Amino acid sequence: MAKKGGGKASSNTIAQNKKARFDYFIVEKFEAGIVLQGWEVKSLRQGKAQLTDSYVFIKDGEAFLLNCQIQPLATASTHFVCEPTRYRKLLLHEKEISKLAGYADQKGHTVVATALYWKKHLVKCEVCLAKGKQLHDKRQTEKERDWNREKQRALHSAR
Repeated sequence: MAKKGGGKASSNTIAQNKKARFDYFIVEKFEAGIVLQGWEVKSLRQGKAQLTDSYVFIKDGEAFLLNCQIQPLATASTHFVCEPTRYRKLLLHEKEISKLAGYADQKGHTVVATALYWKKHLVKCEVCLAKGKQLHDKRQTEKERDWNREKQRALHSAR
């Protein structure tokens, strides 16, 4: 039986934090639910989210997402005040939260949000344990990226 919905070829990704992949070594990834208000879901459907400089902090056994900007739609936010950068609670299991908290306490380590995406009708946040990169590590990453780009160009022009 064929799937319903036709051939809709849209991406499930709402927003990505590409800067986090450049600034940190990603050690482990977790999938977390996120508590949102109605106007935030409408804005996310329009793609009005930004994860740059966002991070996760743990307080009293709960995880919160900070600095994730969700811009309110003009039509959806006329009757109440919207906070684009409010704390948003992340929904994780206790074991995952304790692992994140223990890892974040180590020097040079942090917990960052790398992506927001749709999973069926729910919004999920990809939370990663990350270790900070030194300047020479960032340079090496750029060199590898440039080398791969040049390699692809050479292979493409040889055809």
